[in-house]
Amino acid sequence: MTIAILDYGMGNLTSVKNALAHVGAQVAITADPALVRAASGVVLPGVGAFGEGMAHLKSLGLDTLLRDEIAPSGRPLLGICLGMQLLLDESEEHGRHDGLGIIPGRVRRLAPPAQTPPLRVPHMGWNHVEATGADTLFKGLNQNEAFYFVHSYVAVPDDPAAVAGWTEHGERFASALCSQTGPARVWATQFHPEKSHRAGLALLENWLEEVRSC
Repeated sequence: MTIAILDYGMGNLTSVKNALAHVGAQVAITADPALVRAASGVVLPGVGAFGEGMAHLKSLGLDTLLRDEIAPSGRPLLGICLGMQLLLDESEEHGRHDGLGIIPGRVRRLAPPAQTPPLRVPHMGWNHVEATGADTLFKGLNQNEAFYFVHSYVAVPDDPAAVAGWTEHGERFASALCSQTGPARVWATQFHPEKSHRAGLALLENWLEEVRSC
């Protein structure tokens, strides 16, 4: 079983690879469509701006591969941070940009928190994720486990049932998604499981179990 981590110039690929390898996955960092098609599961990581991320995916033909082949095939797909946001229809980050449209919804800026003293945006550091229990991604973890975040924008799915986890930072936002409409088997986290120590490794192990079950 090989996991393909998409190399499109927008992520800390080594950290993701090391975390997946730690929980028993055979991992390939690649932009080769043939290797991606052959993989048992696909990870779309990402750090940076939405528009730039989409431009890089398109330049490599990975946008159509994900949207038209990987997602419809039922191949397990995991988006991380920017990778989660790219799965949605559109983003308002630095103007309007089309996304992959794999999960219906949009991406908007995290609302400026109103606390005194104010919470900061970007939202950086450890914060709790309230698991909804609607998915196995958080199996064996506390309902309010802490994970590591670095982001200024949040995903707003059209279907609230797609939310697998919620987090508070001045507002309540979706910090994990699970969409299994039709054949598609898609998961996503706004936080970085590869930087979240024990909890992050456990979550990645749970995702690998989903990959093995296919």
